[in-house]
Amino acid sequence: MTEIIAIDGTAGAGKSTIGKLLADHLNYLFVDTGVMYRAVTLIALEKGVDISSEHQVTRLADGLEISISIPSVDDGRDCDVLIGDRDVTWDIRSAAVDNHVSIVAAYPGVRKILSKKQREIGLQGDVVMMGRDIGTVILPEADLKLFLVASLEERANRRYRERIARGEQVDYESILAVMRERDQIDSNRDVAPLVAAADAIVIDTDGLSIDDVFNKILALRKNLRGQ
Repeated sequence: MTEIIAIDGTAGAGKSTIGKLLADHLNYLFVDTGVMYRAVTLIALEKGVDISSEHQVTRLADGLEISISIPSVDDGRDCDVLIGDRDVTWDIRSAAVDNHVSIVAAYPGVRKILSKKQREIGLQGDVVMMGRDIGTVILPEADLKLFLVASLEERANRRYRERIARGEQVDYESILAVMRERDQIDSNRDVAPLVAAADAIVIDTDGLSIDDVFNKILALRKNLRGQ
């Protein structure tokens, strides 16, 4: 019997780290749906597409060949993200993409194109899928739905440390401002706004270590499965 685990929540709440740990532990496929929206944003910026034009961005998304696969390089990545044959795994993590991805992800046309692919992957089962609307829109039939949250300041701090560790020159206040704006856009967009599914388990990760959150989820899963 296959299993589907959906992880949603705010940016920087630990979804990616926890999702990858859980997938590795269970030997499941890990899918971060956000990388697809980031890939579209990256190419839009590179091609000079008007980010404020839903029509232009949607047309671009429809023509992109985006693929996600297991990591081929041991450089800290969770997966390989390719556009055609080009590896954009780290390119999509730039500050410029961070600053625009929520706008792109709010477009109904873009979400329709990418959501179809995400659902196809998820329904294959034995998957941990992470994003903003997995439990509510993409895979409402998921066996376990988790919604991770943390304070804005804590999430900005995590993102700041992550980028400093990668050798980037970043400013904490700028990251805080961008994250605050992303929260506003994600929570108030007309299509698939960021909200916990009615049957999701909400976990506040403030003050918790990665191991704390991971072990809490394993215990929750065990109880739900009657093990």
